[in-house]
Amino acid sequence: MNADFPIVKMPGHLIRRLHQQSTAVFQERVRAAGIEITSVQFAALSALAQWPGIDQATLAGMVAYDRATIGGVVARLVDRGLVVRWTDADDRRARKLRLTEEGAALLNRLTPLVTELQPQILGSLTEEEAAQLVRLMQKSLSLE
Repeated sequence: MNADFPIVKMPGHLIRRLHQQSTAVFQERVRAAGIEITSVQFAALSALAQWPGIDQATLAGMVAYDRATIGGVVARLVDRGLVVRWTDADDRRARKLRLTEEGAALLNRLTPLVTELQPQILGSLTEEEAAQLVRLMQKSLSLE
C-alpha cells in the first residue's frame, strides 16, 4: 500500500492492520508449536495466573473483553481442563476462576514462546522504537 494513500495516515486503520499482523504471527507460531489457543485465551490464562480466584467479570475487564463474550472464552478453557470455575459463596451471581495444574503448565510453556514472538509483530522496528511504541500505546489507553 502506498504511503500517499490517505488511509495509511489514520491511526484506526493502522491499529487494525497491526492487530491483524499480531494475530497472524501469534497463531502461526503457537500452532507451529502444536498448541491450539487464541491470544484472548492466553491473556485470560495469564490474568488467572497472576490473580487466582478472580471472578469472570473482573477477568473480562482485565483482558478488555465484554462480559458476555468472556463467558464463551472461559467455557472453552474449562472444557479443555485448563481452568476451574465455581460459584462465589458470598455472591451467588459471581463465577470465580483459577488455573488447573494443566492450565498452569500450558501457560508456562506458552509464555516464553509468546514473549519471543513479540518483535515479529512489530516487524522492522528497532528495540528502541518498539519500546517507544509500547509506551505510546499504553499512554493512549491510559495504562501507564
